[in-house]
Amino acid sequence: MKEFFKMFFASLFAMIVAGVIVVGLTIGMVVAVSKSITDNKNKIVSGNILVVDLSKHIHEGSENNSLAFLSKGGAYEAGLYDICKSLSKAKKDNEIKGVYIKLSSSPNGWATLQQLRASIEDFKSSGKFVFAYGEDISQGAYFVATAADSIYLNPAGNIELKGFATVMAFFKGALEKLELQPEIFYAGKFKSATEPFRADKISDPNRQQLAAMQTGLWNEFLSAAAEYTHSSREAINKLAVDGTIQFPADAASHKMVAGLAYWDQVEQRMKDKTGVKGNDNLKFITIDEYATETKNEEGYGNTRIAVLIAEGDIVDGEQSNETEIASKTFCEAIRKVRNDDKIKAVVLRVNSPGGSALASEVILRELMLLKQKKHLIVSMGDYAASGGYYISCGADSIFAMANTITGSIGVFSMMFNIDKLMKNKLGVTFDEVKNAPYADLPTTSRPLNPEEAQRMQNSVDTIYSLFKNHVTDGRKLTRADVDSIAQGRVWTGTDAIGIHLVDRIGGLGAAISSAASMAKVTDYKVVTYPENEDKLDILLRKFKNNTAASAAIKSAIKEQAGDTYTWYEKLQSLTKMNGKALMAMPYVPTVN
Repeated sequence: MKEFFKMFFASLFAMIVAGVIVVGLTIGMVVAVSKSITDNKNKIVSGNILVVDLSKHIHEGSENNSLAFLSKGGAYEAGLYDICKSLSKAKKDNEIKGVYIKLSSSPNGWATLQQLRASIEDFKSSGKFVFAYGEDISQGAYFVATAADSIYLNPAGNIELKGFATVMAFFKGALEKLELQPEIFYAGKFKSATEPFRADKISDPNRQQLAAMQTGLWNEFLSAAAEYTHSSREAINKLAVDGTIQFPADAASHKMVAGLAYWDQVEQRMKDKTGVKGNDNLKFITIDEYATETKNEEGYGNTRIAVLIAEGDIVDGEQSNETEIASKTFCEAIRKVRNDDKIKAVVLRVNSPGGSALASEVILRELMLLKQKKHLIVSMGDYAASGGYYISCGADSIFAMANTITGSIGVFSMMFNIDKLMKNKLGVTFDEVKNAPYADLPTTSRPLNPEEAQRMQNSVDTIYSLFKNHVTDGRKLTRADVDSIAQGRVWTGTDAIGIHLVDRIGGLGAAISSAASMAKVTDYKVVTYPENEDKLDILLRKFKNNTAASAAIKSAIKEQAGDTYTWYEKLQSLTKMNGKALMAMPYVPTVN
C-alpha cells in the first residue's frame, strides 16, 4: 500500500507539473502573439528601396499573420491587388527611390507574373530606377525582370532560355497492375482532365490545345525579352531553339542581362543611385511592409467597390482551407455584398481551375441574384477555366490577362471499381441485397452495367448542356458558336478575346475602374471579400478539421514533397467526388 501511495502521489505531482508547464507555455504563446500583433501595429516601417521577392507565392487576397514571430515571414502578406496598388503609390512617393526585384524560381502563374510585370513597368515610368538581380533566374522570373532598367546575373549563376514544356503523368498502366478499373464519363473532345486515367499518352486534341496554349504564352515571353534586349522575337526564339544560352557569359554576350555581378556590386550600384556613402547600409523595405502602410489609403467616403476573391478549387459546402472556393462559405460572402447598400459595383476576381459542377451552379445562381442589384465585372487571374469560367460567364463584362488560361467548357465524372483489386490482392469480396435496380449507385464494389453507365453519361451530357446554355445566355452567343469553342478546350486570354469568351485584356485595376465607371462613381473605397484571414485562424480551422497530429503530418509531407504533393491532393479530391459531375482541370497543365 505504501508503494501504491508513493507511486500515486509521484504521478499526481508529475501531472501537476506537466499541467503547469502546458498552461505556462499556452499563456506565453498567447502573450507572444498579442505582443507580436501590438508590436506590428505600432511598428513604423521605413526604407527607400522597395523589394519585390519573386520566390514568394502571391495569393489573390492578403493575409495577416499573428504567428510571424514564429517564422521568417512578416505580419502582413500582401495579395496581388495590394502589391500592384503599392507599386502605383510608390511611383509618386518621394521617399521611394527605386525597386529591387529579387530573382529566383517563382511559384506564381504566368498571368500573375504578367500583372506584376505591368505594375513594375508603370512604376518605372516615374523615372525611378528598377534593378533586378539573381543567382538562378528562371524563365518566369526573367519575364518579370524584363521590366527593369538593368538585370544582373551572378557570374557563376544560371539563367533559363529554353522554351516551354508541359509534362503530364499517366496512371493507366499503374491502375491496370493494381487491377483498379476507372469508369470515366466526359463531354467534350478536348476535356483532358481524365486522360491520365484512361490513356498512356497525350491525345491529339489535347496535344493541339497544349501546343496552342504554349504558343500564346511563349509569344508574350518573346515580346518581353525582345523589348529588354532591343532585338526581335525571332532572334530570342532562335536562341532558345538552338540552346545558345548555357552559361552566364552567353546571357551577357546576347544582352539578356546588363552585366555579370556579385550582390555587393549590385548593392554599390544602388548606393550610387540613392547617394548612400561608404559603409552605410541601403534602406530596403519589402513590398509586404510597404503594403501594410498603404492598404487602407485608397478612397474616402461611404461609396465602395467590392472585390470578391474566388481563388482555388471549387468545392461543395464549407471552406476547410485558405485556397478553395466552398459554395456555402462563398455564397455567404456574395449575399453580404449584395445586401450592403454602400457597395455600388462588384468585381469577381477568379483564379480557379474549377471543381464541383453543383457548387459552381450554386455560386453562379447567387452571383446572378447579386447582378440584379449591382454591376458585376469579372477579372481573371492565372486560371478561370471550367468551373472557373462557369461562375464568370454571366457577368456584365469579363477582363483577363493575355496569359490567363480560360475556357475549358466541358464536364466529366469518374469512379473507380475496386472489385478485382480487393479480390485478387487482398481476398476481399462484396455481395449485396437491394430492393431497386439502382439502389447502390454510385458504387465502387463492382463494375457498372451498360444501363448504369449510360445513366452516368446522360448526367454528364445534361450538365454539359446546362453549361453551354449559361455561356450562350451570358455571352450573348449562338449555340453553334458555343459548341465550336467549347468541347473542354482551354484558351489563353488573348485567344479568348477573338472568340468572345472575354471582353478585354486587363488586370484587376482595369476591372475595378470599369466597375466604378458602370456604377457612375468617382470617389470610392475598394473592399475585399471574404475578409482577410489571419494565419492563426487558418491554422485553428485546420486543427478543427483534423487532429493536431494529422495536420502536422500533412504539413511536413507537403513541405518535403514539394510539387508532387499537388498530385496527391488532386487524387484525394477526386476520390471525395466519386461519381459526381465535375467541371475542372484536376491536372492543371504546368508550363515551364
